[in-house]
Amino acid sequence: MHTAIIDYDSGNLHSAHKAFQKMALESDSGEVIVTSDADVVAKADRVVLPGDGAFPACKAALDASGLREAITDAVQRRGVPFMGICVGMQLLAREGLEYTPTPGLGWIDGKVQEITSEDPALKVPHMGWNDLVIDQAHPVLNGIASGEHAYFVHSYHMAVCKSDQLVAHVEYGAPVTAVVARDSVIGLQFHPEKSSLAGLKMIANFLAWRP
Repeated sequence: MHTAIIDYDSGNLHSAHKAFQKMALESDSGEVIVTSDADVVAKADRVVLPGDGAFPACKAALDASGLREAITDAVQRRGVPFMGICVGMQLLAREGLEYTPTPGLGWIDGKVQEITSEDPALKVPHMGWNDLVIDQAHPVLNGIASGEHAYFVHSYHMAVCKSDQLVAHVEYGAPVTAVVARDSVIGLQFHPEKSSLAGLKMIANFLAWRP
């Protein structure tokens, strides 16, 4: 068994690789591979899509990588467990509105839009620790309760159209989407690899998840 962390030149993968590798070793969940090889992705047992930066640039990089078809086949046809992190989570939406309207993967019914707050003390980007509010149970959040901290760095978030796809949010002058999911797909707006014990717990849960 192996977990493929997608390398498409859109973020520093070292921290994510280290965290997933640590939890895979502890749970005997196989190998964790950072890869830009479509053949490796096609055979993966789990897929992780990180992402840092702007939505349009990340989407363009993913399309240019030639990996989109392999990821889609693994997740949509084979039902492989998939985790999107930060902009990797945002790419699950139908559309991103950062700079210019850009189509996403369309796996979650939502649009990625700028965070807005009526409180001038709350700055954008939303950066640092915030308390999760769990909206519904999910296997990847087993053992995680409302009030657990997660680490965020973002200026845009996903406005989810279907309530059954919203798993958790945080309050930042208004509700801000933190976790989305459907079928074998889950997306985390925060960085689990930087979210201390709670983040490592979610990674371990993902590695054990059998949708």
